[in-house]
Amino acid sequence: MFSIRRWLLMVLPFALWGTAMAAMAPLVDSAGPVVVASLRLLPAGVALLIAVPFLGQRWTISSSDLWWFLLFTFVDASIFQFCLARGLAETGAGLGSVIIDSQPLMVALLARSLFGDAINPIGWVGLVIGLLGIICLGTPPEVLSHWWLMGQPSSISNLWSNGEVWMLAAAVAMALGTVLIRFSCRNSDPVAVTGWHMLLGSLPLLIWHFLGDQWPSFPSWSTFEWGLMAYASLFGSALAYGLFFWFANREELTTFSTLAFLTPVFALASGGIWLGERLYLLQWVGVCLVLVSVVLVSQRRRFWYPNSSNSELVKGDVQV
Repeated sequence: MFSIRRWLLMVLPFALWGTAMAAMAPLVDSAGPVVVASLRLLPAGVALLIAVPFLGQRWTISSSDLWWFLLFTFVDASIFQFCLARGLAETGAGLGSVIIDSQPLMVALLARSLFGDAINPIGWVGLVIGLLGIICLGTPPEVLSHWWLMGQPSSISNLWSNGEVWMLAAAVAMALGTVLIRFSCRNSDPVAVTGWHMLLGSLPLLIWHFLGDQWPSFPSWSTFEWGLMAYASLFGSALAYGLFFWFANREELTTFSTLAFLTPVFALASGGIWLGERLYLLQWVGVCLVLVSVVLVSQRRRFWYPNSSNSELVKGDVQV
């Protein structure tokens, strides 16, 4: 059984991510996704690296982890943050968060293949329900109308012009990053790895920005907007990702990652209150399906063995 303090610490990254999504949404509109993604990563990486020695850990990345670390950096920092910011420009914070936080379903499949985390029949039902929810969330209504109701044909090119697809790409990148952190931290400290991957992951985005002749180099934001950026970087990235990857390196991946279902709750609430965002009916159906699926996947052992003790659940999860 987890203590209340430990449980709150495990939930905190997802609360910070949800509110950071609402903070980033207006910034992407004014400065563009590349700038926001890089400014979210760079200060967060520096902050984490400053904290490493105070935690009694080493800054260095083990040579045996180096290639995994570089892959983790490119996928989870550069690709994920760009896709997130790019998708946020065309979706709301609430909807975007729901789509991204379908990634526990992908983590479950990857963890099953790589680490032997079992997916019993309850878990498989949850994955199927999650897939249906992602279709409702990520597919434009006109495309679904053509598929289900034989409405007017819609060009498939419209599908790729939507922010939902960028958010799905971000979800895939985050799922891969959640798995890659295990290989990147075999002989290295998770907090140091997280800090370096943010710092180095921001460099390709900064180079892209400067080579594109996108001037001025920094956006002309107000003090309040810079405060939103600082919150998204220091709290929504440095603290959130530091805690997330620290726990991801120690907890059972499938169960821990499915706590991400709380992120859309915070994102939908903050997006609705601060940004006036609203979802249409089919998207609410998708939200419900995704949340139900994540609950089924995360609690699959308890549903499948309702009368078993905690030790028996752990043993059963290895065998099923």
